[in-house]
Amino acid sequence: MTDLKLLLNQINPFSSRRETSDDHNEEEFKLPNMTSLVIMLVMNLLLQISFFIVISSSSKYTEYLGGNATFSGIIIGIPTAFAGLSLIPLTKYDKGMYKMPFHVSCCFSILGHVAYALAFRADFLYLILIGRCLTGVAFSMFMYCKRYCTDPRIVGIRRRTTLASWMVICQAMGMSFGPFLGGVLYKVGFSNSIFNGYTSPGWIMAGIYAGFWVLVTKYFEDIPQPPTIMELQSASPIVSLEVKSEDIEASPDYSSASTARPASPIDESFRAQLSLITWFQWGVIACMCWFSMLCFFILGSWEANLPVFGAAADNFHWSPFAAGNFIALGATACFPFLLLNLLAARHIQDRKLLAFGTTVGLAGLIIFLSILRTGKVNYGSLFACWWTVALGFNIATTVTLSLLSKQLPPEWNGPTSIVIQCSNYTGRVAGAIWGGSGVSVGMSNFVGLEIAMVGIGALFFTALWRDLKTKTG
Repeated sequence: MTDLKLLLNQINPFSSRRETSDDHNEEEFKLPNMTSLVIMLVMNLLLQISFFIVISSSSKYTEYLGGNATFSGIIIGIPTAFAGLSLIPLTKYDKGMYKMPFHVSCCFSILGHVAYALAFRADFLYLILIGRCLTGVAFSMFMYCKRYCTDPRIVGIRRRTTLASWMVICQAMGMSFGPFLGGVLYKVGFSNSIFNGYTSPGWIMAGIYAGFWVLVTKYFEDIPQPPTIMELQSASPIVSLEVKSEDIEASPDYSSASTARPASPIDESFRAQLSLITWFQWGVIACMCWFSMLCFFILGSWEANLPVFGAAADNFHWSPFAAGNFIALGATACFPFLLLNLLAARHIQDRKLLAFGTTVGLAGLIIFLSILRTGKVNYGSLFACWWTVALGFNIATTVTLSLLSKQLPPEWNGPTSIVIQCSNYTGRVAGAIWGGSGVSVGMSNFVGLEIAMVGIGALFFTALWRDLKTKTG
């Protein structure tokens, strides 16, 4: 019998090592519940459509109610400012879960779109702004979509860039379908004081969110509540009972255990990990925040600028319908390449995807500056520039959060998701305002600033190239 125990003691370490290795591989490739993942991706798509559907007609809508092109840019960009502010209370009460933010987002989406639509009937310009601010609260869900796809509790390290690529595909679909739908609805018109070319996007999206809210309530499965929280909830009564039944000598152990649990939440481990972060890792965090802001600044500025520039240019004179079609066509042309990016994400490092996307986007900016200088702006040349800018910077947005989630401890996923999303929001707001003002400040200055910002990012990138290395997938 003693010999058998010795034999088992010798075998167990080897078998447990093999099991540990298999478990480790499974951990790296794990995925969340498929139905819930699809719901999260669809929510991301609907939010993108909500953001872009007003782009093609917002300048005309604000002009009709007494606004100007800059005010139109504010209407496009202001929701993301309110999204950032609403993250403060949401992250305080979400308990690391996702269903509560879902309900908040669906509710405020409906309220915001209804207010946007009622501005025409009320003949009140600022009701458009109020509606977009309410929609902005709903856009706080963008952060939860990104966090869900990099959440170490449900997504393995080798699946995070892949899921981020799916998010970017939804982003491009929203960028394509939103302006197209807005332009079509403007073209059809619906000559009615309630439902017309200006207000129909609001009414339609409010109806879609109402139906989707029902599906979320019925089918979305939130992630399991963290075990530590459940242990804390059930530990205190058990400990008190055991203390009474044990000898006095044992009581110090229980009291120390009961005080150790609440005193060792994530805050202390977070502070300990904070002290271990090197200057190079802080540099990587700053680099990803810069590129996150940069990509959405440039994409947002082009989306807001194209309808204004196309309407002002002598050889275009675009209507909202034409501007929406142009934006949608460029985004649609990106799809095949974004699908290739989805496949490439499994085999190519994040830093290389970021470098490739930024280079492609920069090429589009430089070409656009050159055709502005030479006066050779036509439909084909402008489309080529928009396509390369949209493709390049959409690819670059794939890796900003997934790269950090691979380099930093799992407990950092929440804070890094917030920091990256706030960088996105900053880029969106500033980019939309900059895009609406592009014609008035001069188109060469408009593009020149963006090229300079990419140059700053390139300096970051070159200095930190070695530190940006992560696992693929």
